[in-house]
Amino acid sequence: MAQSYVQVTTTTDSRAEAAELAKSAVAERLAACAQLVGPVASTYWWENEIESAEEWMVLFKTTADRFDELATLITDVHSYDTPEIIASPVVAGSLDYLAWIAEQTEPDEDADEPDAD
Repeated sequence: MAQSYVQVTTTTDSRAEAAELAKSAVAERLAACAQLVGPVASTYWWENEIESAEEWMVLFKTTADRFDELATLITDVHSYDTPEIIASPVVAGSLDYLAWIAEQTEPDEDADEPDAD
């Protein structure tokens, strides 16, 4: 069966938390790449009120097979009670880029964690 790819989106209220989520996901090989976008203006319902907030978006590039583990990491690290975790299927893409995603998200039991320089 061919590999399936997804782009996973979450948002948070600080650039620092967005960067922490991105680095954690890439370090654990749950995402090949994570991009920070922001700030973005969000408007949403929360506890029966319309809220507005400035947030940072994180876009993770990964395989569908790694989604559940990535979603768990986001939930565990995220400061929100109910973080946004949305996976959008990648319908098409550069074959070289998609192969790179698959290679970078392959679990590597023996690899040491990269230096945090």
